Amino acid sequence: MGAIASGGTVLVDEALVRALGLGRDELERTVAAELRELERREQAYADSREPPEVEGKTVMLVDDGLATGSTMRAAALAVRRLNPARVVVAVPVAAPETCEQLRAVVDETVCVLTPHPFRAVGLWYEDFAQTSDDEVRRLLADAA
Repeated sequence: MGAIASGGTVLVDEALVRALGLGRDELERTVAAELRELERREQAYADSREPPEVEGKTVMLVDDGLATGSTMRAAALAVRRLNPARVVVAVPVAAPETCEQLRAVVDETVCVLTPHPFRAVGLWYEDFAQTSDDEVRRLLADAA
């Protein structure tokens, strides 16, 4: 029903919220809970590192795939606030309409496969297990 990102970016699919019959209070509770989880993850992953300086640089946002694109749209809008020179989205698989819609908020999209019908990202992977916090921390430390 939406997505959030750093810097206070909150996107809500109002049509979906109405279709699901969710009240404003329930929506606000959900957003507050997700913002707390985002803050927890940012603190868990930061490991006293400063965020990278992206002003004037090309930022590439990568995901394992895009269904609705809500999360990627939120990420792109959050990054745009940091004044990069360009924002590029790269994914191995996505719904065709999602790649097309993202072109309105980023400078370039690279969607390797855009099957029709799309159905779900996980169908395109042999192993679609979630990434643990420990694995994220290890990968970030290796990259630093």
